[in-house]
Amino acid sequence: MLVPTFIGVSIIAFSFIRVLPGDPIELLAGERGIDPERHAELMAQFGYDKPIIEQYLTFLMNLLRGDLGNSIVTKQPVFDEFMTLFPATLELSFAAIIFAVAIGLPAGIIAGVKRGSTFDHAVMSTALVGYSMPIFWSGLLMILLFSGILGWTPVSGRISVMYYFEPVTGFMLIDSLLSGEEGAFKSSIIHLILPTIVLGTIPLAVIARQTRSAMLEVLGEDYVRTARAKGLPPMRIIAIHALRNALIPVVTTIGLQVGVLLAGAILTETIFSWPGIGQWMIHSISRRDYQSVQGGLIMISIIIMLVNLIVDLLYGLINPRIRHTR
Repeated sequence: MLVPTFIGVSIIAFSFIRVLPGDPIELLAGERGIDPERHAELMAQFGYDKPIIEQYLTFLMNLLRGDLGNSIVTKQPVFDEFMTLFPATLELSFAAIIFAVAIGLPAGIIAGVKRGSTFDHAVMSTALVGYSMPIFWSGLLMILLFSGILGWTPVSGRISVMYYFEPVTGFMLIDSLLSGEEGAFKSSIIHLILPTIVLGTIPLAVIARQTRSAMLEVLGEDYVRTARAKGLPPMRIIAIHALRNALIPVVTTIGLQVGVLLAGAILTETIFSWPGIGQWMIHSISRRDYQSVQGGLIMISIIIMLVNLIVDLLYGLINPRIRHTR
């Protein structure tokens, strides 16, 4: 299924930027404008004067060779630009999913076990609010509260301007630790807290609700009632018999949240001036940088497809019966 999915994604990535109004050559020229002859010359240079089908086939063939092309704005290879900025997005997304799983999974388990309790109602109400609130709104509210009023966290960026060192890995937490500068690692953590909470709120709510639902379904199964009838300790029943079987839909949900995180990163990075692929994609779209938008969408889609493939393979590790039924 990865092959037709990849082809479908390539068609969407190729078509998406071209349906937006605006001429990339005129936008590149800016307010200075450009004469018709030079415009036609540049259109031919970038291949935009060819029929759409021919442009797509050229794009697909280059893609199969691993060539995402060069940005028409910076003239740099799109793959290099993506890989330079991706560690910032990956660091933020990884912190957000850890935050979501660390809180959402236990909260969902307890809510499922204590169905109808005050804790259950509190978790579900909080999850509903977290899921319903848009990222741009919750981000602005948190900046206003924690950065503006309380002054606990910085407003934007990945680290304080007081620190400067050459990046080694692209991951600010690791690079600040390797730099040896006093206070750099602490500064990078403080800058990461607010974007992590904002980006991880929606996945946290989804994971908590899915975990509760899965636990309620599993706790009603015959084998759980049998385990209780045998007098097994409640913790053993929950941890071994119930949770392991409830993890299948939960792991699926966590895998699907990768796409949500990468999509949410675009808004989160814009709000917090986080220099990742989210901001890069926004700028590329506004400048009609066809190559960068196409390449960025393809790379993000490949990451999401690979994550879902890994999730699919994890099913067999969580529940060995799945391996035998395929």
